[in-house]
Amino acid sequence: MDEFELIRRFFSKDNNDTSVLIGVGDDGAIISPSPGHDLVMSADTLIENVHFPDCLPAEDIGYRCVAVNVSDIAAMGARARWMTLALTLPDVDEKWLQQFSDGLYHAAQEYDVSLIGGDTTSAQQISLTISITGEVLPDQAITRSQARRDDLIFVTGNLGDAAAGLDLLVNSAASSKTEEFLIQRFSRPSARFEIGQALCGIATAAIDISDGLYADTKKLLMASELGGHLYIDRLPISMELKKIYNQEQRLKFALSGGDDYELLFTAPAMKLNEIRKIAHIYNIPITEIGEVRNQSELNCSLNDKLINYDDSGYLHFNG
Repeated sequence: MDEFELIRRFFSKDNNDTSVLIGVGDDGAIISPSPGHDLVMSADTLIENVHFPDCLPAEDIGYRCVAVNVSDIAAMGARARWMTLALTLPDVDEKWLQQFSDGLYHAAQEYDVSLIGGDTTSAQQISLTISITGEVLPDQAITRSQARRDDLIFVTGNLGDAAAGLDLLVNSAASSKTEEFLIQRFSRPSARFEIGQALCGIATAAIDISDGLYADTKKLLMASELGGHLYIDRLPISMELKKIYNQEQRLKFALSGGDDYELLFTAPAMKLNEIRKIAHIYNIPITEIGEVRNQSELNCSLNDKLINYDDSGYLHFNG
């Protein structure tokens, strides 16, 4: 099977998106953005045994590579619209490709994103790069750099589930519904795209949690040239995580595990009621976990006691 047959069979499904004038199969895609909107662009690469284990099913890999990219767009309060896929494979496994394609299109349908082009090539390791483009109204995008002194720090959903799921995935087969739930939180993360759009005009800054709560909070605060404080005892931890892991393990997963793809954002205290309404509308908990301070560092406390903690998250070129 050559490159063109591979694309035709697995990545050329009919596209009913009228904004796509020219899609898969040409030298480039042509899209027609919504009038009066700004474009938001992001790209992310997932590499086998770096960002996902080789035991992860192909359908989950396909789903995951879309969801984590939609999450970047969601963190900016935008709506994801179009994506391209650069797919690198060691060989052509038709069964794997069919399952990967099924997962990718499942996520694309769920998040209302159109695949409009890409590339395929061969190498010794699976590598997936998705470039995604979204839309947002002018002056409505949420960035990392506009947090303000005395803002509160919030997070959606629960923390640590995905890191625990990865731990279970690579070290033991799921033997209970609790373990299956945690593994699913890694293999099929939820991009909080609806909440991201609802936070426009409410959140002052936002980031999605990919490298761990502590590391990503530091990124946001550094971009805003501020510091802050996290109350570790307030971190939202699921009952499933509590059932399997002790407190030390839970906090490690929650603070530095990564892969949650929950939204971390800052907002002034006067927006608290609006944030509660958003949580109610979308039935996703939003928890206040800290505050922005006029300082250079990010501090943590547990049960009113300061603790020494420093985790810079996953660094691709560290050492």
